[in-house]
Amino acid sequence: MAIGVWISLIAYFVLMIGIGLYAMRKATSTSEDYMLGGRTLSPKVAALSAGASDMSGWLLLGLPGAMFVSGLGSAWIGIGLFVGAFFNWVLVAPRLREQTVHYGNAITIPAFLANRFPTRSLSLRTVSAIVIVIFFSVYTASGLVAGGKLFESAFAGIVNIGGMSDYGAGVLITLGVVLVYTVVGGFLAVSMTDFVQGCIMMLALVIMPAVVLFGEGGGGYSQASQTLNEVDPTLLSWTEGLTFIGWLSAVTWGLGYFGQPHIIVRFMAIRTLKDVPIARNIGMSWMAISLIGAVSLGIFGRAYAVRNGMNVEDPETIFIILAELLFHPLITGFLYAALLAAVMSTISSQLLVASSSLTEDFYRLFLRKEATDKECVNVGRVSVVLVGLIAAVIASDPDSQVLGLVSNAWAGFGAAFGPLIILSLMWSRTNGAGAIAGMVVGAATVMIWIALGWNASFMGGPGVYEIIPGFIAAFIAILAVSSATADAGEYQHIAR
Repeated sequence: MAIGVWISLIAYFVLMIGIGLYAMRKATSTSEDYMLGGRTLSPKVAALSAGASDMSGWLLLGLPGAMFVSGLGSAWIGIGLFVGAFFNWVLVAPRLREQTVHYGNAITIPAFLANRFPTRSLSLRTVSAIVIVIFFSVYTASGLVAGGKLFESAFAGIVNIGGMSDYGAGVLITLGVVLVYTVVGGFLAVSMTDFVQGCIMMLALVIMPAVVLFGEGGGGYSQASQTLNEVDPTLLSWTEGLTFIGWLSAVTWGLGYFGQPHIIVRFMAIRTLKDVPIARNIGMSWMAISLIGAVSLGIFGRAYAVRNGMNVEDPETIFIILAELLFHPLITGFLYAALLAAVMSTISSQLLVASSSLTEDFYRLFLRKEATDKECVNVGRVSVVLVGLIAAVIASDPDSQVLGLVSNAWAGFGAAFGPLIILSLMWSRTNGAGAIAGMVVGAATVMIWIALGWNASFMGGPGVYEIIPGFIAAFIAILAVSSATADAGEYQHIAR
């Protein structure tokens, strides 16, 4: 491996750890500082932090890999996500920023729900915290899988840690660097590193498709289109070969946005309510550029591979393969750093949210109600490490697919929290009983759907993405139970 690659990667690692140390001095003295950055995020940091923590390794591995295999039909996932993200910024962001302060200055989603529905506060905090820890362990594992794949593909035989496989070493190194800056710097470090990582990711997704398409061996758009038509004409079709169920399963990924704790917590941390529209515009612009780049990379990467006789065994590694093949080592190192940025930005956010729930919704609630802020910060740091280790165990299988793990966790959160967040902010008759019913029904429906394999094949036809039945079932459960029961004092009009 060329020294230039290592120089770029080491510089990236040093920068991330340096940001963590800076943040430790700025905002880790209280629980609100460590877990929410003191609600001081600027619009640009909040926007790119939400975007970078959202997209993860899926943006540079999973989506290009799906495009490589299936063509433009898979781009409907990106379109659904873009629409979902936009409505999340419009409907949820301003209301959540305002209401989390209004209801007891809540610093976690479970705490907000408990304050919003006080008659069921204990049950809500417990159930929501359990859902967060379970699904984030799986979600975090998807990021570690991406890190393992990078080291397995790009550094084969070079990284030797106690006889561990290249994949295992990649998982360990990725987790180790994330733990350092997350443990020491908390939410502010995570958000600041997300901002830097978001910039790196977007730049990589502009450079890579352009070089693949117009660089040596690319042949330009017309040649790439001709190659793809010769391989399979459906690769350039948005609809051919795509069933209605397949299309619906793709676009409904956007429903998941309303219930992703690691994303919507950024809304809670924005500096002021008037900063929300600015952050939305920045975030949506970043997302549009990044998604177009990822889609272009996958589809034109397929054309490049065919034209140049490349054998791509794992389509999810096309970014890694092209980064090594087409660029100077220093640029290759930068592109690898972009992949690690995508992975680490999401892992760190997920670890911190899971840690916050373990600290505020278990430790402080059941074990040490009188715990000081300093004690809770330290417990939070320990919790970050514990969740990270659990995720590493889940990610230990090198045959794991990034997109598969992400889709399962995304659906779980989207169904468990999405309908509840929307209705708790916008429907005044939502009550505690309905909130619990929605969370349990949504999460259970997703897990049962996956266990029965209906996301792969349903009633003899194509599979139905588990977020669809989960989201619908949770929405109905909240409406039905809230309408049929009455929790005194909880009908407070908060819709804006």
